[in-house]
Amino acid sequence: MKKATAVKTRLRVAGMDCASCAMKIENALQRLDGVSSVNVSVPTGTVTVDYAGPDRDLLRQRVEGLGYKVIDLGRGAEPSGSIPAADNQAAAGGGEMAWWRTGKALLTAASGMAFASAYVSGQLFPQTERWAFLVALLVGLVPIARRAVGAALTGTPFSIEMLMSIAAIGAVFIGAAEEAAAVVFLFMIGELLEGVAAGKARASIQDLTRLVPKTARLEEDGQVREVQAEALAVGSVILIRPGDRISADGVIVSGESAIDEAPVTGESTPVRKGPDARLFAGTINGDSLLRMRVTAAAADNTIARIVRLVEEAQESKAPTERFIDRFSRYYTPAVVAVAVLVAVVPPALFTGGWSDWIYKGLAVLLIGCPCALVISTPAAIAASLSAGARRGLLLKGGAVLERFGKVTLACFDKTGTLTVGKPQVTDILTFGTAETDIIRFAAALETGSSHPLANAILARASADKVTPPAATDAAAIGGKGVTGLVEGRKVFLGSAQAASEIAPLQVHLERIAELNDQGKTVSVLLIDGKPAGAIAMRDEPRPDAASGLARLADAGIRTVMLTGDNRRTATAIGRQLGMDVEAELLPQDKQRIVARFRRDGFTVAKIGDGINDAPALAEADVGIAMGGGTDVALETADAAVLYGRVSDVAAMVELSKRTMANIKQNIAVALGLKAVFLVTTVAGVTGLWPAILADTGATVLVTLNALRLLGSPPSDEDRAAG
Repeated sequence: MKKATAVKTRLRVAGMDCASCAMKIENALQRLDGVSSVNVSVPTGTVTVDYAGPDRDLLRQRVEGLGYKVIDLGRGAEPSGSIPAADNQAAAGGGEMAWWRTGKALLTAASGMAFASAYVSGQLFPQTERWAFLVALLVGLVPIARRAVGAALTGTPFSIEMLMSIAAIGAVFIGAAEEAAAVVFLFMIGELLEGVAAGKARASIQDLTRLVPKTARLEEDGQVREVQAEALAVGSVILIRPGDRISADGVIVSGESAIDEAPVTGESTPVRKGPDARLFAGTINGDSLLRMRVTAAAADNTIARIVRLVEEAQESKAPTERFIDRFSRYYTPAVVAVAVLVAVVPPALFTGGWSDWIYKGLAVLLIGCPCALVISTPAAIAASLSAGARRGLLLKGGAVLERFGKVTLACFDKTGTLTVGKPQVTDILTFGTAETDIIRFAAALETGSSHPLANAILARASADKVTPPAATDAAAIGGKGVTGLVEGRKVFLGSAQAASEIAPLQVHLERIAELNDQGKTVSVLLIDGKPAGAIAMRDEPRPDAASGLARLADAGIRTVMLTGDNRRTATAIGRQLGMDVEAELLPQDKQRIVARFRRDGFTVAKIGDGINDAPALAEADVGIAMGGGTDVALETADAAVLYGRVSDVAAMVELSKRTMANIKQNIAVALGLKAVFLVTTVAGVTGLWPAILADTGATVLVTLNALRLLGSPPSDEDRAAG
């Protein structure tokens, strides 16, 4: 018989709001024949299953049998390892009703009304009090007990529902029906609050999908019509009016405008962009009409990629999270054993009534659930991944987030990483000719050229609002430069060596040499065979490169440049940025140097943007792809700085440290509350209803604490002020 092919199926599960829920679903699905792996993500509310069974509806039935609702089921024939884009979008895109309309909220309200009615009935008719509270207890306990039995039958005997059911039923038998009903009601309130908090965390990444407008204005055959944004094909041309939110990734065909990228990048200052500049889906056009060519389909635009990477990252467990998961598997049975000992040993061997000690044992059961402890790490990591994504910091999982905080050495590529990635005019030397005329004549020769140096000169002419005249008889001289007639004058633009073959440059060579020593390329302009001036160009550091490297230094992280560029240029840039330099390297050289640093005891981050960086990115403890980088770099890297800011590398380190501090706070709260209530319960100070606060209360507290990470990290201005 032919073996079924395993496919990845993604289910969106409503009501899965805590680590206990995740454990029950994981245990239940793993017991099905044909299931090879189960990955449950509480932050995204999804379950991803590798399944090769004959009937995949069994997955839905098994989850719904635990009391949850499957509101989306992704089916695909894709082999294991791939998830259809539609499933990713479905998993990210809303779909949950308002919390007060959920079955959990309605059941909590019914339990509350039943409890209030029982209290009133007991006051008016004391003889009915016990029975009234018993009815109120059953309103909430019956669905809880049903879920407890379902979980026990599918591999999770020590669920919080089972502990709650045992505690409530035991309380009835020792005459504490009123307190049992109160505990069940408080438990349901706690679960409802957990759901609200989890929904808030989930919404933080779903909100990104709402940044992209549903429609776009498509230009086709001279006509403009409104179409669905998801139907835009690569190569389509769309019109973007002032004030419109941009509906796709693309490049500007015509027009110039200020683009507000704050919704996606967090940058508060609009960026002026013109023809050939990149635009991102979700950003806002400022003051002018733009024509844009679409470069990515809806499923692959910037926002979709962010959501997809964050979801995949949230499904990847951090080392701390894996440790706590393992710990909780032994912790809960141990607490059950302690509860039994508390209930049995004192009255059997010492003094004290059985009823009192059984009551205390039942309270210990409620204290023992590990929900708050287990959710402490994934809640913080999910919030951090979402907060980072909103700033263009994409980290592929909790393990990567943890490692960032341990980095001690950062190795940067130069071109396109520390620098802008294209030459810019830095200096104009005048040899008796006006600076404007030097740019004007040079731009005339370079018009129509696609060479990077030509683009730099043309960009400078545009910035200076210089209109180049037409050139005739223009021709390129291989390896030397370009020549032509401009305004009836013979003009040459090329290297100093080639220019010196035409005209004497001795008096200018010293100044040219100084620029060469700074790593700059110098083109000399000759007009009618005489030196007119020179233009120096260099791929300049990004505007935030120096401040970004300074932030890393302040964090105790050493920085090194690893580049294939020539040593002179690299050394000049390195000197300007204050960092060590390794130049003229091949891809394998970069990988070898990263490996050497790791052997020397450093925790290494490698930052690059090109194919030649891929081996070193893979070798490093943390590989970071810079914005605009190649797909190979993005796939190989552990993280991506989507918008190319050097300072964002330091932001990732800071985010990691904030997250780990938050996790430690959460663990302290979770264990601290349990320890306090355990002592007070055994001492007889607190009872059943305060005990439930040790679990549901702590779960809500750690979730809310984790949500603080969704706030923006301190700005550079805040740091300076602090």
